[in-house]
Amino acid sequence: MVTARKSNSKRSRARRREPEWARWTDQELLDLRMCDLGLTLRGTWIEPLIEKLHAEMARRGIRLKPHAWLSNEWFSPDSVPGIAVPFYLAHPRLMQLERRQMFQVEGGTKEWCLRILRHEAGHAFDTAHRLRRRRSWQRTFGRASRAYPQTYRPKAESRNHVLHLDWWYAQSHPCEDFAETFAVWLKPGSRWRTQYEGWPVLKKLQYVDDVVDEVGAQPAPVRSRAHVEPLRSMRRTLRRHYRMRRDRYGVDLPDFYDQQLERIFAPGRSETQEAASTFLRRVGKDLCRRVVSVTGTHPYTVDQFLSEMIARCRRLKLRRTRSERHVKLEAAILLAAQVLGYVNGGGHHVAL
Repeated sequence: MVTARKSNSKRSRARRREPEWARWTDQELLDLRMCDLGLTLRGTWIEPLIEKLHAEMARRGIRLKPHAWLSNEWFSPDSVPGIAVPFYLAHPRLMQLERRQMFQVEGGTKEWCLRILRHEAGHAFDTAHRLRRRRSWQRTFGRASRAYPQTYRPKAESRNHVLHLDWWYAQSHPCEDFAETFAVWLKPGSRWRTQYEGWPVLKKLQYVDDVVDEVGAQPAPVRSRAHVEPLRSMRRTLRRHYRMRRDRYGVDLPDFYDQQLERIFAPGRSETQEAASTFLRRVGKDLCRRVVSVTGTHPYTVDQFLSEMIARCRRLKLRRTRSERHVKLEAAILLAAQVLGYVNGGGHHVAL
């Protein structure tokens, strides 16, 4: 009986700790200010992953342990060797809202989250030891002072960059190139010497290996533990937050979008015909690769348009009734048209 009472007491305390907003509807939740979420990383599923990251770095001879905090998105500040983690990962209800608003949850699985954490740890290590100031760093990766581009045209065949995060992200900027290279080098069991044998990028991986040998065990010159743009300081509502993100990445579509989709696909319930949403998910990477190549738009933007296309096809219950080759070509053309409309300043809206 005592054991049962203790168990019930623990469950009761757990229920009391559950935030009230976790039971709210999306519309109610969207009107809540971000600072009023009252969240921290303590006790979340992210906390042991950060500890795992620290252990991975220690095993590779790195003394630095990047601290982490909740913010509005993933980033590592230029002046602070730490990692900002997006707030939605701190609670399942917010991950659900994120998926509904942005059609994906970036870092929403343990594997995906660790990949991003290793990348951000690369930025933190760079910042902590002021590596980007070195001539050798600049000769290897380029000048960190180069402006970040609004878009970039990745070269899928390039062997001058590692492959870690999606969309050849290492090609976007010298700082991202270093962070991606660091992440590949850091990953447990990484066989970067054999995986990239014969590739020019091997010299970048060797540079990371050499610089860690040189400074990894030393106290870092930059040791700030500040929290930059912490969640507790953000007074805008979740509704405004998502409106800003959707405007930034251009995920709204024009009103005639349904007609264009119905021209490519067709309404139907036949089990023998592939659902349009299933088809688009299956060929999605190739579609995005083609559109990025043609438009030079940031891959994340293209991916958002594809995600919304998939969601709209699911809502309309569309199916593929013609040959895959023809449908794939027409879908790529529509996707490119929507992306270019956004890039050229077109207004987009669709009620999902």
